[in-house]
Amino acid sequence: MRGPAVPASAAGPGTGLLDAVLADVMRDTGASVGLVFLLPLGERVLRLVLASGMSREIAAPWARVPINAAIPVADAVRQRHLVWLGSQEEIARRYPRVGIVLPYDFRVAAAPITDGTTVWGGIVLLWPVWHPAQLSDAEQETITAFCRRAAPLLRQAADSGRPLGPADEPRLLPAPHSREADSAQAVAALDCAEQLPVGCCALDLDGRLTYINPAGAELVGAGAASLLGKRPWEVLLWLHDPVFEDRCREAAVSRQPTAFTARRPPDIRLSFQLYPHDSGISVHITPTGGDPSATAAKAAAPSPAGLVGATGLYHLTHLATALAEAVGVQDVVELAADQIVPAFGPEALALLAVDDGRLRITGYRGYSPELMDRFDAAPLTSDTPAARVITTGVASFFATFADLKRAYPPAVHQDEMAAWAFLPLIVSGRPVGSLVLAYDQPRPFPPAERAMLTSLTGLIAQALDRARLYDAKLTLAHTLQTGLLPHTLPRLPGFDVAARYRPAGHGMDIGGDFYDLIVCTPTTAVAVIGDVQGHNTTAAALMGQVRTAVHAYAATAGASPGKVLACTNRLLVDLDPGLFASCLIAHLDHTHHRALLATAGHPPALLRHPDGHTDILRVPPGLLLGIDPAADYPTTEIPLPPGAVLALYTDGLVETPGTDIDDATNTLAGHLAAVEPENLDALADVLLHHAEQSAPRYDDIALLLIRPHDGP
Repeated sequence: MRGPAVPASAAGPGTGLLDAVLADVMRDTGASVGLVFLLPLGERVLRLVLASGMSREIAAPWARVPINAAIPVADAVRQRHLVWLGSQEEIARRYPRVGIVLPYDFRVAAAPITDGTTVWGGIVLLWPVWHPAQLSDAEQETITAFCRRAAPLLRQAADSGRPLGPADEPRLLPAPHSREADSAQAVAALDCAEQLPVGCCALDLDGRLTYINPAGAELVGAGAASLLGKRPWEVLLWLHDPVFEDRCREAAVSRQPTAFTARRPPDIRLSFQLYPHDSGISVHITPTGGDPSATAAKAAAPSPAGLVGATGLYHLTHLATALAEAVGVQDVVELAADQIVPAFGPEALALLAVDDGRLRITGYRGYSPELMDRFDAAPLTSDTPAARVITTGVASFFATFADLKRAYPPAVHQDEMAAWAFLPLIVSGRPVGSLVLAYDQPRPFPPAERAMLTSLTGLIAQALDRARLYDAKLTLAHTLQTGLLPHTLPRLPGFDVAARYRPAGHGMDIGGDFYDLIVCTPTTAVAVIGDVQGHNTTAAALMGQVRTAVHAYAATAGASPGKVLACTNRLLVDLDPGLFASCLIAHLDHTHHRALLATAGHPPALLRHPDGHTDILRVPPGLLLGIDPAADYPTTEIPLPPGAVLALYTDGLVETPGTDIDDATNTLAGHLAAVEPENLDALADVLLHHAEQSAPRYDDIALLLIRPHDGP
């Protein structure tokens, strides 16, 4: 989350290229809402860049979707296939977070934008409930065609050095109009509405009033000038009830008509009938004698300070469910910023964590790095609002800078903001940090908002505490894993060697992938690569045992790769750890320009010949280590001439959800053949780059490249 804010009006470079493509797929499928997400290279978060048919407030919780989240578009991108949800019940069952934040009846489809080698992002489409429970073949083909059209645009932009990137906020496309506006008809329609004896008004998709006729203004008891451009419940106190706002959200998302009744003081009951369409909501207002089945407001007009809007409640609920899935501290920081900014409107946010008697800036949004550096590592004893709320445990709210200056006379106006909230993050009476929210306009912070922010900080504090514990365990796990892998590779006379290791992308980020290189004689060596089942400290510890055993057996004079695997297998069976391991061993002989290979259920090695063509070395397979003590592991001889490249790797380099493992291996072989390997380190980086570009990785990756040369 670190970095200064990007102006809300800024758009990612080239995102306009997708406008027409999205408009076409929505028109051809009849979808009411369309969302386009991009997956920036090297990131693990989908960014919402384009939206049509949905307000900014409703889209805000989905502006950033972690790739491993239980969200339809994330699943579509990870698994590389279309996700279809044909009912509200199915949405709630498969994706509870979506069902909680959008508890309305609609259909949804999500599909990956991919060109077969790279996943660029995804598209989400929503339909009203009257859409059939299944997608038609024509609709599926239209969505697939959109992905086929979008992917080349994204690749062309990336290849030209101007990749399409996300802005600070997604761009909202205007609703398409079915026909050109006719001035004479528009005037006639306005005259008709003005003369109607019943009330009518129009809201945009954000709920803001764009028109109200005289009869409607008289019924609600307010002039059009005071209502235009505002949400009715923000002006009319007797409408300030989350139920009414929720009805507008429901109509905007589901595109289904709905209604509610409200009591305008002193005792006038009004019926509001909402008719949604692509560009907003038309509302019919009539007096009513009362309907027991309709939703009605309380007799007394509520105070705006006593209620929180439905949007705020949904943002808080969404944050609670999202934080439950957060893993590390940065996950918590990003999720908090993504939800707080749209829900409560701060222009800037900073999250600080207690660390050894000081407040460390953990993340921020909207502030400059220079300003954050000034406040980083402030002692808890300092007389600043962020520190004092931790020692007192009581939140501080300052509606203006004058209020802040009265409470803290030394304060200097450094951030160009107009109002601030300083909130302590406390877990079981123990302070873990503080949250600073800054607003660009004076803000009164009514009691309801203060209560909401206090509840919100409680959620963040608990998640932050869990995340810090996770990060500590992660550091320990990485230390263990790093200690078990070779720190450096030995120098092999006659061979160039390069190795890479990448941890998994989720969970404990630790696994059982390993590699090793053992010098046997001045002209021979043994290369080993393997993978122990599982992604936890148990797998890492067993990996260390397997690597040690292979190293010891391989160093024995005359031990063939098959014999080394057989001995290691018997040891693993005796240990009975309940886990299995794959392994591939290559005995390298520089004098005879050959290699002896044996495998225990491991992905096949690749051999790039000096002329560039690449073979997949499908040697006779053996069982995984740890299953059968009598398993046999045949040894196969292959030529290894100077200039050839032998590539050993683990399955994390090729396994992709939704892609056949053989197809992925062929793709990797194609990448190896296409790159001229002047430098093995550069070649290793290119192969990793291709793998990470094709899809997010959820397994460890180990890669070992060996190239014999003519010299010693």
